[in-house]
Amino acid sequence: MSQETKYTEDNIKSLDWKEHIRMRPGMYIGKLGDGSSQDDGIYILIKEVIDNSIDEFVMGAGKKIEISVKDDLVRIRDYGRGVPLGKLVDVVSKMNTGGKYDSRAFKKSVGLNGVGTKAVNALSSNFSIQSIRDGKTITAEFQKGELIHKTDLEDTTARRGTRVLFNPDPTIFVNYKFRSEYVVKMIKNYVYLNPGLTIVFNGEKYHSENGLKDLLEENIHEDTLSYPIIHLKGDDIEVALTHSKTQYSEEYHSFVNGQNTTQGGTHQNAFREAVVKTVREFFGKNYEASDVRKSIVGAISIKVMEPVFESQTKTKLGSTEMGGELPTVRTYINDFVKTHLDNYLHKNPTTAEAIQRKVMQAEKERKELSGIRKIARERAKKASLHNKKLRDCRIHLADAKKEGHLETSLFITEGDSASGSITKSRNVNTQAVFSLKGKPLNCYGLTKKIVYENEEFNLLQAALNIEDGIENLRYNNVIIATDADVDGMHIRLLLITFFLQFFPEVIKEGHLYILETPLFRVRNKKETIYCYSEEEKQAAIQKLTGKPEITRFKGLGEISPDEFQYFIGDNIRLDPVMLDKEQSIESMLEFYMGKNTPNRQEFIIDNLKYELDIIEE
Repeated sequence: MSQETKYTEDNIKSLDWKEHIRMRPGMYIGKLGDGSSQDDGIYILIKEVIDNSIDEFVMGAGKKIEISVKDDLVRIRDYGRGVPLGKLVDVVSKMNTGGKYDSRAFKKSVGLNGVGTKAVNALSSNFSIQSIRDGKTITAEFQKGELIHKTDLEDTTARRGTRVLFNPDPTIFVNYKFRSEYVVKMIKNYVYLNPGLTIVFNGEKYHSENGLKDLLEENIHEDTLSYPIIHLKGDDIEVALTHSKTQYSEEYHSFVNGQNTTQGGTHQNAFREAVVKTVREFFGKNYEASDVRKSIVGAISIKVMEPVFESQTKTKLGSTEMGGELPTVRTYINDFVKTHLDNYLHKNPTTAEAIQRKVMQAEKERKELSGIRKIARERAKKASLHNKKLRDCRIHLADAKKEGHLETSLFITEGDSASGSITKSRNVNTQAVFSLKGKPLNCYGLTKKIVYENEEFNLLQAALNIEDGIENLRYNNVIIATDADVDGMHIRLLLITFFLQFFPEVIKEGHLYILETPLFRVRNKKETIYCYSEEEKQAAIQKLTGKPEITRFKGLGEISPDEFQYFIGDNIRLDPVMLDKEQSIESMLEFYMGKNTPNRQEFIIDNLKYELDIIEE
């Protein structure tokens, strides 16, 4: 009989604020990550500080924010009112302390629970904050949340405002790296939501005059618009929408008090509902909701009093009330869209006709595909049962969101050996494996019908649960795991083409990655180093004494399950697939996957010469 575990007063522990944050960082900033995903913790740290500067702008104090990220050091300087000098230490080190509790000082702000900058402080190896106001200044410096130095009150001629510097703690954010693309995307969202605000990032200025209209223009190439962007503004609400010529599913950008609610919420649901209702009433026809919303690209921003979010990272609005004497969020948005969108369509009949054509086209395609879809679903169920192409995990994205983390992944592999190794090495709770059978079809220029008729595409679509859009995507990270050889690169390209052609929002929303696997293993009797490049291999050879053994991995199948645990666990390296905003998806696919072979050959030769020149130098 096993000995009973003792439970006494010694088991009861009280943690101070910084110890709790460092022990349970996920409660405060979501997932940690290494910077390869836009929702990784290091970007949440930046966001938490910027949110305070944005709140200053919203309250009419400070029209400029300066941000720089160099290596692992982040600097953020605003020209707002400055933190009250006597409370400078408290606001970054004392839980439930902040000005947002006083609605007279902050009416419609993002941060309301007095946690944000405390989390940044506790999760940084070094953190400093300086406040300047009324010709006086004070600076406080911390290490891992512990105050190490505070200056006395000093006179200054500097402009008022707040300056924050911090280094994310490398013992918590392991092997992290800031990607400027993600920081720029965050900054652009801030300026779109706050016309008149200027943010300077690493010397480059970002500014918006047209709000959400600018946001949609940034995210949709002009050639793919079905009609000019509809842009409507009112008190505490702004919306923009259009339909894409090339996209199959819906895409939304939603915001509350300037905060990007990437997981939507009550306001986004109300917006989707209101658009359908208005279109139906305008045309006097009871169109299917899915037909009205198919290919729609929209954005909504609202401002509410004391918003309730479903997590500390504020990615989903839970509020049902606008605040004060205003109606509910749903009623407020429905009334606004019904009135203003209906007026717009009456004044712009050409746009109204274009919308009706899109709806009728969607209706026709849905009816044509209905029989094929039913057969394809049955085939997908049988294939999943008998062929076991999908080795699923126990937790999926919807459940993971409820639990406050997004660490769910699907590895798309080639061949039985690679999928077998990953399957044996994976975390069965959060990591799934989908095994490809040969090379996928080049689907450029094909219609959605091929997704249901092609077994690989149909089963992959079913595994991801994206038939009707990515709202019910089952995994946060969709990871292409192929060999780093010519065949593996070709398969990557074909899979990326599949997503670009039919589900571009998987890429736009930052869900698609390439798994980086080591090319070399360098080891001696005491240590093993895995190397992802020739440079890393040479550094490893220099580091290890004697004559180390060097292994060149030719494919994923050569890496044992024991070693794979290292590559897909805490040390996983992911390369995000990103879109170039300057080039349309259609033109990109036409160049790389179309029938212009001579142009591609010329491109390859020119770039190959460039690579060779670098090597020779």
